[in-house]
Amino acid sequence: MSTAESQVALAVSTVIFALRPSATGEPELVLPLVRRIREPYEGQWALPGGPLNLHEDLAEAASRTLLETTALEPRYLEQLYAFGQLDRSPDDRVVSIVYWALVAGDEADRAIQSENVQWFTADDLPELAFDHNLIVDYALWRLRTKLEYSRIAHGFLGETFTLAQLREVYEVVLRKPVDPGNFRRMVEASGTVVATGERLAGTPTDLPSYIATTPLLISRTTVLFPA
Repeated sequence: MSTAESQVALAVSTVIFALRPSATGEPELVLPLVRRIREPYEGQWALPGGPLNLHEDLAEAASRTLLETTALEPRYLEQLYAFGQLDRSPDDRVVSIVYWALVAGDEADRAIQSENVQWFTADDLPELAFDHNLIVDYALWRLRTKLEYSRIAHGFLGETFTLAQLREVYEVVLRKPVDPGNFRRMVEASGTVVATGERLAGTPTDLPSYIATTPLLISRTTVLFPA
């Protein structure tokens, strides 16, 4: 086998989840996609990403490609998985290190939107380039699984929020109703939020606001959602 034939390209892609209003005004789980402007898969939608440069680490590459393609700079970023099936790229041997991120509504509003960058409903995607449908399916499974046992839902919200807003995150992501009384008891017993003693303006009857007791963990290269 020649040297050229034995080379493996490394790339970084990111799945970014956000909650945004649908056409009916109800919140839905969405993610941004970028339209490919070159072969392979020219014209098809794909996850934001790009090649790993020689002198940058993985998380830096994920942040750079996100900024370049969508103008998003998520506060929270976590490595999801490595995808390296032999047939995932029709031309070269490419292994992709995939990150995932959650952004609050105000962060999502700052994303580029053009004919080549659009938000899509996470559970209703077109056929994507490469194996990106598989990647999104895995990210959705990871998100919904982790929502059940961690504080990851806080990543969709601002610094302060109401229990109603937090419950809405669970309902939208899990795609099922959540009983308000049981949810309040679960959250208060978990010790993951504390009341601020203030009311959040702009909510119905200015509901009491809460803040997470522990912020999502941040390191230089990777941001992890605490359990």
